[in-house]
Amino acid sequence: MWELDGALRHYAWGSTDALPEFLGREADGTPWAEVWFGAHPVAPSLLPAGRALDEAIAAEPRRMLGDGVSRAFAQRLPYLLKVIAPDRPLSLQVHPGREHAAESFAAENAAGLPLDSPQRRYRDANHKPEMLVALTRFEALCGFRTPRRAATLLEGLGTELTDRLHELLVQQPTAHGMRAAFRSLVSASMRPGPEAVRGVVEACRHRLGAGESPSPRIDRCVVHLAEHHPGDPGVVAALLLNPVSLQPGEALYVPAGTLHSYLHGVGLEIMAASDNVLRAGLTPKLVDADEMLQCVSVQAAPPLRVAPERQSAASVAYYAPVDDFELSITTLEGSLGEHQLPHRVPGGGPRILLGLEGEVLLESGLGRHVLGAGRALFVPASAGELRAGGAGRFAQASVP
Repeated sequence: MWELDGALRHYAWGSTDALPEFLGREADGTPWAEVWFGAHPVAPSLLPAGRALDEAIAAEPRRMLGDGVSRAFAQRLPYLLKVIAPDRPLSLQVHPGREHAAESFAAENAAGLPLDSPQRRYRDANHKPEMLVALTRFEALCGFRTPRRAATLLEGLGTELTDRLHELLVQQPTAHGMRAAFRSLVSASMRPGPEAVRGVVEACRHRLGAGESPSPRIDRCVVHLAEHHPGDPGVVAALLLNPVSLQPGEALYVPAGTLHSYLHGVGLEIMAASDNVLRAGLTPKLVDADEMLQCVSVQAAPPLRVAPERQSAASVAYYAPVDDFELSITTLEGSLGEHQLPHRVPGGGPRILLGLEGEVLLESGLGRHVLGAGRALFVPASAGELRAGGAGRFAQASVP
């Protein structure tokens, strides 16, 4: 087991205090958006002596990953664990599927785009399904509503833009109609101007104040998004999407192709090891709505919540329908002074452990280590069985 130093990411939407508090570091007044624990080449975590985790795995893939994981994932760690702390809405975004990502990554490489180019859409060849487990109350938008429900929310707002969208969804209450409505909002050739967007925001604000909203929650969301991204058509797109609220311990699975935006809160995020993000709006970063439209699914579906399953007396697991990752959380109520560590931690293979609360003592074939809140460990497959004791809580990222 080795201590793992996560890679901090400072994006404008991050909180100035949530991640410093979680990591036990001093805030510096800048937004701390994410901390990455993994081996993605864009921002790999560091082992002791500053060695990058991806380099260490490449040097000894069988020892670090085990034979099965090494074969299945081309000698790479297949998951990436993050702590994410949005204080402002993230971009309206989609992650590509595996085949589309591989093809597009190869095309950008052939075109000679550097990996760190701001014009890059694809930074690797992988898909990016992901799952978020809330550590605090967490707000998001995720997936499309039914066309009929979206039409109900648009009805009566009385702007030219919403009237046009409403008529389209009434005439075509299908996935084709929803795709057409969404395309008309975000496509470079059709997107409405800032004045049209502001008109919709004011109509939602008025409807809220009059107590006439069929969904006060989504009208508040439209107004909130407009405060951070005035004039952006992605603000209006919120009327087509499902709002999601997660309480601590609740989880949301976001398959590749699902349109979403995280709004506020602190959460654990685990995903296939990818940094491929296609944006349609609500961001100063590169927006390529036409590319995103090739990947997005407009099929109406409720947000995919994942219920934790009990693994042992101390551990629960969140299982996503993918082969790249799973996440478990272990809660212990004991003492660091225990000679025999009472709890076997379920799972195996290459693991990343992240302390959430208190302190726990961990033991494997590679020795013992104390894990505190905000600290992380990498446990190679060669470590074998893992046992734990103490008083605290930790998350474990692993391969199914």
